Amino acid sequence: MPMNSPTNTPSSSCPETPETEFAGFVGIDWADQEHAWALAVPGSERREHGQLAQSPEAIEEWAAELARRFAGRPVAVALEQARGALLYALSKYPHLVLFPIHPSLSSRYRAAMYPSGAKDDPKDADLLLELLWWHRARLRPLRPDTPLTRALQVLVERRRQLVDEKTAFTNRIIDQLKQYFPQVLEWFDELDTPLVAAFLERWPTLPQLQTAKPEEILALLQGQNSRSPSRNRQRLDQIAKARPLTVDPAIVEPAVLVVETLLQVVRALRAGIRKLEEEIEKRFAQHPDAVIWESFPGAGQVFAPRLLAAFGSQRERYASAGEVQTYTGIAPVISRSGKSVWVHFRWACPKFLRQSFQEYAQSSLQFSAWARAFYDKQRDKGKGHHAAVRSLAFKWIRIMYRCWVDRVPYCEQRHAAAVAAGQKAAPSTPSQLTQVTNPEQYVWKNVAGFSKFSLAAS
Repeated sequence: MPMNSPTNTPSSSCPETPETEFAGFVGIDWADQEHAWALAVPGSERREHGQLAQSPEAIEEWAAELARRFAGRPVAVALEQARGALLYALSKYPHLVLFPIHPSLSSRYRAAMYPSGAKDDPKDADLLLELLWWHRARLRPLRPDTPLTRALQVLVERRRQLVDEKTAFTNRIIDQLKQYFPQVLEWFDELDTPLVAAFLERWPTLPQLQTAKPEEILALLQGQNSRSPSRNRQRLDQIAKARPLTVDPAIVEPAVLVVETLLQVVRALRAGIRKLEEEIEKRFAQHPDAVIWESFPGAGQVFAPRLLAAFGSQRERYASAGEVQTYTGIAPVISRSGKSVWVHFRWACPKFLRQSFQEYAQSSLQFSAWARAFYDKQRDKGKGHHAAVRSLAFKWIRIMYRCWVDRVPYCEQRHAAAVAAGQKAAPSTPSQLTQVTNPEQYVWKNVAGFSKFSLAAS
C-alpha cells in the first residue's frame, strides 16, 4: 500500500511537537519473545519489515542501526504498550519518539481493515504504522515525567494491586473456613489481621481450640492487641458453646492445610504492602508538590500520593480540568442518535486513575462540609451512591486542577468563600486571597432547592 503522505510538515502531522520532522516511521507489534516491525520513510512507497527479539542486546543493536541510518534524526515509533519491557527499553534512546497506542484502538482499526477477523503479527505492525502515519495528529508522544513522579506512580499502583491480591486470598480463607470452622467469621471482624493468623495457626480446628484453657486463649488475644474485656469474654463463651460443622477428616484436614498456606501468603502480602507504603511515604515527602496534595481534606497517607501520581508533574500535559475529567473516566459519555440522548458511564479509561478519584471523593465526605452537602443533594435527586460519588469527584478534579496549576495548597474555608463570592475556583494568588470576605461570615443555606454557601444573616 503506498505510504506517500500528503505532507510531512510539522504543522499538519504532529501538533504536540511542531518542531519535529521525522526521518522515519515505525510500527511495532509487541510479543512476548519476538516483535514484528514495519518501517516507512517519507518520500518512499516502500515498506520494510523485520523481526526484533525481546532482548536488551537485540534492541540495542536495532536502535543503533536506526540512529546510524538516519544520522540521529528523530524516528516516530508506534507500539501497543503504555508500559512494559519493550517500551522501557526503547524509551532510553533519544532519537526514538514513542507513540503508545491503546489496544482497543488498534483492535478496532484492525476489525475495520480486516472484517474477516484475520490477525497476523506483520499485518498488525503495518496497521500500527498506518495509524502513526495518517493519524498521528490524534496521538500523543510519550513524554516521561520526572523519575520521582514516575516512581510514585508505579509504587501506588503496585500497592493497590497487592491490596487487591490480599483481599482475594483472604476471601479464599473465608471460603475454606465456611466449610469446616465458620465460627471464626463471627468471632473476628477482619480476617486478614495478624490476630486471626496467630489464632488459626495455634488452633486450626474447633476441637483443638476447645481443648485449650481460657487463660491461654485470652493471653493470645491480648498479646495481639485485642484488649476489649467484654468482647473477649463473649468470644470465650461462644467458644465453649460452639459445635463443629463437620468432623469428616476428608473435609477438615485438606481445608486446614489450605488455610495454613493461604495465611502465609496473606502475611507475606501484608509485609510487602507495608514496605511499599514506607517507600511511598518517603518519596512523597521528597516531592515538591507534596504540600498541595496533602492539603486536601481526608487525603492522608494513602490518597495524597495517589492524587499526586494521577496528575503528575507536567503542567503542560492538560490544557484544562475537562481534559483530566475525560481522561480519567470521571466525566460521563454522551451518546446521541436521532432524537435519543444517552448519558452513561465511561468504559474506556485508566481504571486505577478513575478508582483513585472516586475513592478519594468518597473519603472526603467525612472531612469536607461542602462535599457532604453536594453528595446529599445528588442522592436527593435520585442518583445512586456511585453516580453521586462520581459527580463529586468531577467537582473535586476542577478544584484540584486549579490548585495544581497554580501550585497552591487547598483551603476549605477559602474555597467556600470563593464559591460564595461567585468565583469558579479557589483564589490562587495572595492578592486574590486578601480580597475574599472572611469565610466565617458564610453558612450553609438551602437556596432554590440547592445547598450552597451564603452570607449569614446579620
